[in-house]
Amino acid sequence: MPGMWQHTSLPADQVDEGTFAYGIGFDGSSIRGFQEIQESDMVLLPDPGSGRVDTFCNIPTASFICSVFDPREQTAYSRDPRNIAQRAQAHLKKTGIADTAYFGPELEFYIFDHISFDILPYMTGYAIDSEEGHWNSGESESANLGYALRPKEGYFPVQPSDKHMDIRSEMVLGLKEWGVDVEMHHHEVGTAGQTEIDIRYETLLQQCDNVMIYKYVTRNVARRHGKTVTFMPKPLFGDNGSGMHVHQSLWKAGKNLFYSAGGYAELSQLGLYYIGGLLTHIDSLMAFCAPTTNSYKRLVPHYEAPVNVAFSKGNRSAAIRIPIFFTGAKFSKSKRIEFRPPDPAANPYLAFSAMLMAGLDGVKRKIDPTRAGFGPIDKNIYDLPEREARKIKSVPGSLDESLAALEDDHTYLLDGGVFSRELIESWISYKRVKELQEVKIRPHPYEFYLYHDL
Repeated sequence: MPGMWQHTSLPADQVDEGTFAYGIGFDGSSIRGFQEIQESDMVLLPDPGSGRVDTFCNIPTASFICSVFDPREQTAYSRDPRNIAQRAQAHLKKTGIADTAYFGPELEFYIFDHISFDILPYMTGYAIDSEEGHWNSGESESANLGYALRPKEGYFPVQPSDKHMDIRSEMVLGLKEWGVDVEMHHHEVGTAGQTEIDIRYETLLQQCDNVMIYKYVTRNVARRHGKTVTFMPKPLFGDNGSGMHVHQSLWKAGKNLFYSAGGYAELSQLGLYYIGGLLTHIDSLMAFCAPTTNSYKRLVPHYEAPVNVAFSKGNRSAAIRIPIFFTGAKFSKSKRIEFRPPDPAANPYLAFSAMLMAGLDGVKRKIDPTRAGFGPIDKNIYDLPEREARKIKSVPGSLDESLAALEDDHTYLLDGGVFSRELIESWISYKRVKELQEVKIRPHPYEFYLYHDL
């Protein structure tokens, strides 16, 4: 459930039509968030349409993405995130509001040369290094050419300051081999190798699969070069965190329902209602969209983070931005909204499905974000006078707060049987027991800096 790929392999002569019709068995009790040991037998059903040649295997290997089947209930497994995304797509069509939801995530990540960490009872800490890291600007034990990027100055540099151009290009070619369309790639704002590769918008389930492919490809290409990739939202203090801004739109019969020539930023009333749903449910959404304790080291007020619960056109200081790069009817297909608080540690199947359900709730209940007090705010919210800034709500400040919000506000996720109470309860319990509690009970290195000599 946390959102990691796992795999098993079969010799080719063991695969036949029955493999796809009936699946293969596995131990569900050994998978995080799945079954107890007394109910461990589960089945993997390969999706034939997901077949790709695995470009990172020396032995020729075909790779298929699988969904999970529950042999006891004789139905799709309720805790399988991929099944949830499939139900969300089906639910959208049943509502009659639209027949297709498109998602376009912008995943950011860091490429490091070294990352080590330990959590021993008597010693804990981590160490990061990167050939691009500004902290190496004073290195004198070997030749230093002085092209280290300064913190927060990493956006769009050219070579030789950008040392990862060829690695990113190799990642892009790798993604295309796996059937993922790429629109562009570039160095991001952070020093030490922050990167963004933008993939083209796709339907909900396909885009969830693409995000998992994205992580697999980028990590393995980096490893070829003796480097490592992390999708942690905030691996470096004092520099930009990594986000996953998610572009979204609803379509019906080939028409973009978010476009209206006369609307604010050429956005339709239905699009505004969708925004209303996202912002109304934003606190509980964060439990899926920013699902780690580390996420809230990125989502900190006053640090140019997307924490302001408001919407605006072309304004990156609001939680929801309506892009206005291109305007007019000839660009109607590109009209969309961008939800900025999510980060790439999210499980895409859960996060994208939850966003869709929140947006649909806004459409069904006609939640107008202008009347709900969410804007539009066409100012730099980060620089507002304190009197004005105080009126704008922020996203939750911790995973604990987001999980509490999910406990109180999840009815919209249950609509159409997309999410289940059992899955939501399991998610909250897992996050609290396995992550929140474990982080809370351990001394932090900064506590020694503050308190060891008191």
